[in-house]
Amino acid sequence: MTEHETTPHTHRRGRFAPSPTGPLHFGSLLAAFGSWLMARAHGGQWLVRVEDLDPPREVPGAAEGQLQALSAFGLEPDGPVLWQSTRDAAYQAALDRLLASGAAFACHCSRSDLAASGGVHRACVAGARRDNPAIRLRVADGTTIGFDDAIQGRYVQDVAAEVGDFVLRRADGPWAYQLAVVVDDAAQGITDVVRGADLLDSTPRQILLQRALGLPSPAHAHLPLVVDADGNKLSKSLAALPVDPADPLPALRAAWRALGQDPRALAGHGATATLLQAARAAFVPSRIPRGPVAASLAAAHNTEAPGHA
Repeated sequence: MTEHETTPHTHRRGRFAPSPTGPLHFGSLLAAFGSWLMARAHGGQWLVRVEDLDPPREVPGAAEGQLQALSAFGLEPDGPVLWQSTRDAAYQAALDRLLASGAAFACHCSRSDLAASGGVHRACVAGARRDNPAIRLRVADGTTIGFDDAIQGRYVQDVAAEVGDFVLRRADGPWAYQLAVVVDDAAQGITDVVRGADLLDSTPRQILLQRALGLPSPAHAHLPLVVDADGNKLSKSLAALPVDPADPLPALRAAWRALGQDPRALAGHGATATLLQAARAAFVPSRIPRGPVAASLAAAHNTEAPGHA
């Protein structure tokens, strides 16, 4: 299979899609602010989608708290918030199309069944049939997908060897992230996916799904991750302190620095609205770093840094 390239778009639209697993933390704010800035730099719209598809992992009230925090930070979407928990019919319609075409299939394999292959599914080896099997996308041998990321550069993945036939609906019922994100990006007209670099290796799977469903592939830009001293993703470490919506300026300035931007551009702005206006005018996408950002850079995200009053 030849490598798939994304196509240019004329009407630009980005989005931020948090999972309601806790308060908005600095890593999430960085993704929200970065995607907002990229959308504004292209003269485009910015939307918000709540990825509430995994109830056992969700914290009651977290989604509402995240949306309130975004509003406090001045990051208001240009349209209604989309809740994935309301999208069951759309995901089922997409899955039915894939099953009907033979692109997807029912799989009875458990994790232990696939342990010998490192979890990569290339053929069903199930020891027993399940009442509710998972549904996977069929990935042909030799399937390689490549794309050009606006921040990370060229990325190529042998999906067949590295990922295998991947899950679209889990055996325990919930929709898989890969299917939901593809269906919703198309439904919302997203042209530019700006998110954390931890999702870089998911993009080839999403491109494959877009091809199978006849959907356009957005452009991609994967922002640097904020990591702690041990190199762990900030959201999975003890350093993932919630940002303070009551005092948004320190965290916005810290996120601005983490995105590689000149802190002098935001000096002297004591209100959220004027700070965001200045950020929009001064933002230079080419300054965003590719590699991880140390948490020490953003350690003052809950306190005002000197010299930036």
